[in-house]
Amino acid sequence: MLDPDWASYTLGVFICLSCSGIHRNIPHVSKVKSVRLDTWEDVQVEFMASRGNAIARATFESKVPPFYYRPSASDCQLLREQWIRAKYERQEFAHPERQETYSAGGYREGFLWKRGRDNGQFLSRKFVLTEREGALKYFNRSDAKEPKAVMKIEHLNATFQPAKIGHPHGLQVTYLKDNSTRNVFVYHEDGKSSLDASRELRMAFGHRVGRAGTGPSLRDQMGPLGRRRLGPTCALTPQQTEGFRKRWFTMDDRRLMYFKDPLDAFARGEVFIGSRGRGQQRPDGLPPSTQGHHWPHGITIVTPERRFLLACETELEQRAWMEALRKVVDRPMLPQEYAGEAGGGGRP
Repeated sequence: MLDPDWASYTLGVFICLSCSGIHRNIPHVSKVKSVRLDTWEDVQVEFMASRGNAIARATFESKVPPFYYRPSASDCQLLREQWIRAKYERQEFAHPERQETYSAGGYREGFLWKRGRDNGQFLSRKFVLTEREGALKYFNRSDAKEPKAVMKIEHLNATFQPAKIGHPHGLQVTYLKDNSTRNVFVYHEDGKSSLDASRELRMAFGHRVGRAGTGPSLRDQMGPLGRRRLGPTCALTPQQTEGFRKRWFTMDDRRLMYFKDPLDAFARGEVFIGSRGRGQQRPDGLPPSTQGHHWPHGITIVTPERRFLLACETELEQRAWMEALRKVVDRPMLPQEYAGEAGGGGRP
């Protein structure tokens, strides 16, 4: 938790400054004070001492569905606010009967604003999610018979990216097309509708991988149904004959992708991050002899095919990237991941 200098004295939990603003919006449930600046009554202090965050989690998070993402402090306002409201205001995770029932049979259709690949304009598009067909589709016209794109559920990924997309409910959807990663940027004007759409995707994905019955737990496989996005950063050209070029990096499970612009539909290149048992080495800093980079915090990625040199602007970004990359490298590969290794070893 980031700087838990605030507390809800009615719930008995310590919270950060950002979340304290959300708690203030539900005063019938949560009343907030500063730990350092406000005056505390003895009875309030005693209540806080008898409760605490661990007890609150055990009470209010006892029945969280596997498809429900627990947001972190770095997640967007929409995710954190809806989590807090579901947890404390509606108490959905203590009383499962209060949880929202999603579309029967894994079918949902509706309209989202989608960013055009060429002109960058957002236009209303019809989206259909069908578990029976194992796909998410979108149509350029509401009366169109054939979809513009068909995205297989098992290859889908989605994460909220409001700053990147320029809308507080902006959602980035990623899928594979011809073994290359494609980005689709969408939003709904209603935040709850955007969140419901992402949860339906998570639930459909969970049903899909849950039926496979292999590999890590469902929650581990799903993660946040998101990606590690810590760009922009710099990348050395694969030929290593030119200087560093500024690129935006995204890591979607084992696919490390780089883009010239954060809102590009297609990656300029992809690097498949395997496991140590498959010849992949854990990332390290830049070799001392490296030249041509302006940012001092470097990363070396060594695959069985070749070496990639990256540089981050800050030490914090470098550490976060190193941690994310090492977790992937240390994790054994699943059988279904070998196809990605064969098709995405590291194209420039």
